[in-house]
Amino acid sequence: MTASEAVSGGLMAVTLNGIAQLEYDRAKVLADYQGAYLAKMDERMNAEGIVIDGRHLLAPDLGQKAQFIAANLTEAITTNNEAMAAAMCSWLATRMPDLKQVKIREQDGGYEIHLDFSEAYVKQHPIRFGRPGAP
Repeated sequence: MTASEAVSGGLMAVTLNGIAQLEYDRAKVLADYQGAYLAKMDERMNAEGIVIDGRHLLAPDLGQKAQFIAANLTEAITTNNEAMAAAMCSWLATRMPDLKQVKIREQDGGYEIHLDFSEAYVKQHPIRFGRPGAP
């Protein structure tokens, strides 16, 4: 994908325990260097394969790559690696235009990851508490 190609599909979000962590706006165009980085990720997965659940997959399909990327996204979020989280989120949003949400939940000392293609993300807004009439 080049910078001149915009991906349709609107907003994609990544949530952790129901709280938004990242939002990706597909209407915004990726910078050339970002697109090149994602292409390198694809090349590396195609050349070297990936490891999912301890199994080395030499020729992963798109769904398997998405599982692998989502697991890396979870790791990046939980370790506060913002650059890696942004790259993983971008890969998922651009390679899977119908993906609406990546829902991550802490469960039994690990994480459950659900790629949601049906439920559109509703943007979260903070609630401000204060006295009535106060700024």
